[in-house]
Amino acid sequence: MDRDATADVNAPHSMGTTIIGVTYNGGVILGADSRTSTGLYVANRASDKITQLTDNVYICRSGSAADSQIVSDYVRYFLHQHTIQLGQPATVKVAANLVRLLSYNNKNMLQTGIIVGGWDKYEGGKIYGIPLGGTILEQPFAIGGSGSSYLYGFFDQSWKDNMTKEEAEQLVVKAVSLAIARDGASGGVVRTVIINSEGVTRNFYPGDKLPLWHDEVEAHDSLLDILNAANPEPMST
Repeated sequence: MDRDATADVNAPHSMGTTIIGVTYNGGVILGADSRTSTGLYVANRASDKITQLTDNVYICRSGSAADSQIVSDYVRYFLHQHTIQLGQPATVKVAANLVRLLSYNNKNMLQTGIIVGGWDKYEGGKIYGIPLGGTILEQPFAIGGSGSSYLYGFFDQSWKDNMTKEEAEQLVVKAVSLAIARDGASGGVVRTVIINSEGVTRNFYPGDKLPLWHDEVEAHDSLLDILNAANPEPMST
């Protein structure tokens, strides 16, 4: 293995990523791709970038995988203590401000951008964006990661208030698939998490079920799939 390839394999794990959070008329929907890379090498093609903090609050992680994981671990621990002391679940705003506090106080050491989303009985569904540096922004929708630069115009054109759950999830899946088509650091599958008063629902969209854009090539069986078939046929060119 040459030196450049070795450097890629030994590089820190980074989630060159597409993460999205949107509000709709009954809650929030979070979405993300699943590609984790070390340099140009794809370390994990099916990672889960949507992490649970409490029963009603989740976060989408981007940037350094190690940094985003340690922030989510600390915040989960603090929220657990908070819930025990108060005797009720923490609000989305409390969770987002804990993420903001850790990100801001360690801004010179952390390389992670986070979207916090959830539902609580006081304010309903809320989305907070916490980019590099620890700023906190409450928004009706938030996008982050390397794929987000391809999506600002799309959201300006497609976003609308008071979407239904189905409309919002379709928007998230469409947006992530668009970013996967254009951003080399985003890829794999699309995962979504729907959070509302009824609880949490996770959905999974494999890569071969996503819409194709522009000149993308349709997914085909891999060589291993063909060889493992009962009656393998010669590969066509």
